[in-house]
Amino acid sequence: QVQLVESGGGLVQAGGSLRLSCTASHLTVSSYSMGWFRQAPGKEREFVAADLWSGYTYYADSVKGRFTISRDNVKNTVYLRMNSLKPEDTAVYYCAAYFRGETYNIAQAYDFWGQGTQVTVAS
Repeated sequence: QVQLVESGGGLVQAGGSLRLSCTASHLTVSSYSMGWFRQAPGKEREFVAADLWSGYTYYADSVKGRFTISRDNVKNTVYLRMNSLKPEDTAVYYCAAYFRGETYNIAQAYDFWGQGTQVTVAS
């Protein structure tokens, strides 16, 4: 059974950094487009970043220049480095996998999801 397990969330002060990890089992990340989404209380789940299997990366405008998505195919893990965090980045962050997908910013297009990790940015 495919599993995506996120880790690395926590409480951080505004301006601080965190690195989220998403480790996959029974799924080879190199064959998948991998995305990060987030959901704040009372809001819709929104796209954050994607690393496509074809090699392209995409970011939401709100995180561009602050967040970096990367992957380690040997470790079968995807990362989201988050710098210059703001209180509005507070949310549950989800990792998702999309088999050779290109529609990177549409949550419904993704095949598998992790359970999420909480990120809280204090002002």
